[in-house]
Amino acid sequence: MDGILKHIHSTEDIKNLNEKELKQLCKELRRFLLQKVSKTGGHLASNLGIVELTVALEYCFHLPEDKIVWDVGHQAYIHKMLTGRKEGFDHLRQLDGLSGFPKPTESDCDAFAAGHSSTSISAAFGLAKARDLTGGKEHVIAVIGDGSMTGGLAYEALNNVGKEHTRMIVILNDNQMSIDTNVGAISRHLNSLRTSYQYRGWKEAVKQFRDNVPVIGEGTYQVLKNVRDGAKMLLTGGALFEQLGLKYIGPVDGHDLPDLIELFENVKEMNRPVLIHVKTIKGKGYPYAEERPWAYHGVGAFDLKTGQPLSKGGRSWSSVFGDKMVEIGKKNPKVAGITAAMSGGTGFEKFQRAFPKRFFDVAIAEQHGTTFAAGLAKGGVTPVFAVYSSFLQRAYDQIVHDVCMQKLHVVFAIDRAGIVGADGETHQGVFDISFLSHIPNMTVLSPKNAWELEEMLDFAVNEWNGPIAVRYPRGTAETAFAEQKEPITYGKAEVIQKGRDIAVLAEGHMLKPAAEAAERLEAEGYHPVLVNMRFLNPLDTELLKEIAETCAHIVTVEDNLRKGGFGSKVLEYYGDAGIQTDVLNLAFPDKYIEQGTQAQLFERYGLDAAGIYNSIKERLGE
Repeated sequence: MDGILKHIHSTEDIKNLNEKELKQLCKELRRFLLQKVSKTGGHLASNLGIVELTVALEYCFHLPEDKIVWDVGHQAYIHKMLTGRKEGFDHLRQLDGLSGFPKPTESDCDAFAAGHSSTSISAAFGLAKARDLTGGKEHVIAVIGDGSMTGGLAYEALNNVGKEHTRMIVILNDNQMSIDTNVGAISRHLNSLRTSYQYRGWKEAVKQFRDNVPVIGEGTYQVLKNVRDGAKMLLTGGALFEQLGLKYIGPVDGHDLPDLIELFENVKEMNRPVLIHVKTIKGKGYPYAEERPWAYHGVGAFDLKTGQPLSKGGRSWSSVFGDKMVEIGKKNPKVAGITAAMSGGTGFEKFQRAFPKRFFDVAIAEQHGTTFAAGLAKGGVTPVFAVYSSFLQRAYDQIVHDVCMQKLHVVFAIDRAGIVGADGETHQGVFDISFLSHIPNMTVLSPKNAWELEEMLDFAVNEWNGPIAVRYPRGTAETAFAEQKEPITYGKAEVIQKGRDIAVLAEGHMLKPAAEAAERLEAEGYHPVLVNMRFLNPLDTELLKEIAETCAHIVTVEDNLRKGGFGSKVLEYYGDAGIQTDVLNLAFPDKYIEQGTQAQLFERYGLDAAGIYNSIKERLGE
């Protein structure tokens, strides 16, 4: 660890550093960040870009008394280093290690837990109003990226902040990126602010005039200031935030540490809501990340010298999806693609390049994306909305009200369904079976391998006509069961192995560990039935009835929470049908699942092959 950084154990330790030492600290923080993240993986480019901004904030404000709310939170690594958690970076995002996101249970300097975008202004506004109601004096600061500003929640909050005229600070960290390149009118508006050199030149000229003409300077300055403010409205578009009731300052250089410190010290004295537009470079200080910031947003372990990943997996589920969608798009001209700022992450960029007029990136706006898809469907287009499971949660009302109630043919391609691993509680996709399968008219499928994902997409787009979701996990696409290629039939499961006594029903990629557990049981003289459920809603009740006639024990296995999962629906079916049988549901417990690799978490919660086998043996009384 470098010279100054090794002496930093809290933000109070940086307050006695001079300007030269603070700049040196920024260099050491970048070096430390690169050394650690290259070994553990994590969010790199966003944190490289926010070093000076974070140091300036924590130099000027006093934590934990003052509150900094980080939007999404993936850019809070520097904040963690400055608040006593440097040593934890050896186990960043690992099982029982340091979280990659703000976590109040980890430090009282983390004012609010975050993992999804566009929440910071709302949360900070709540903290600021609570301060006012309880007689506090602390400062409250929201740090939000320009990507997160494409989410509607940010504007709902800004509307409220300006209306209440609440004293708080919003830092707009503008690096022209979210995960993928920003799109849309908001992005264009911010770009107009960044490039408004006319206004910034006029602003500097006004200041110089005041300083150089001391006799008449101040009075004349006020007149010129009014002209300048008018110019700000006309030339920069700062009126958007001013009209919402916030004092707009910027754009300012997010890497000019002395200027940032001076600005924050002045803004602290303002008794009104202020928005500071800070321009930063995502990936700053690491050439590979500066050139391709989207590629270094979230990384695995990599070689610092070359920037290349240390390990390369096989073909991913996202890639299988992307390739198949191009094939479908060529055959069906009515198919359109939708993503919420995740064309690269979901594998949809191939479709985007092939059919640019039929592809829509709605930015970080899952609610809008869902209702937009409903409108497309109503107009005779077949939309496929590719979205991460944990992000789709935001659009629950739109799925219920705008898609399913009208029985519209919208296809939800749910990426990162189930356990995702290192991102932890905020990103685990273990709720979608539960919150989708109870909605009337919604069909939910889960593929056992890459071939079946392709078949299910074909079915969902070209054969079905109603709301339908295909969920698939993160990581390398499964290739097992290659010989099992029974055609997709609506509402029908696939029997992989016939038997008696015990039936093991698995969804999606959980079929593989379930099959390994069944193989161990078979070696001990049992004759297990093995079923690939395929359809999680509706269930194949005909097969469930048939199984209950020959099997005294039925085991369900799923990559989802137990509550409301497909196993719960199996129990519900048997209960409603008055069928007496023993059902064991194997799934994740009713809690937020911590970070760790997928393999570690399946093992911890008894959902690997050994865990499934042991649970069945325990149920059998052995």
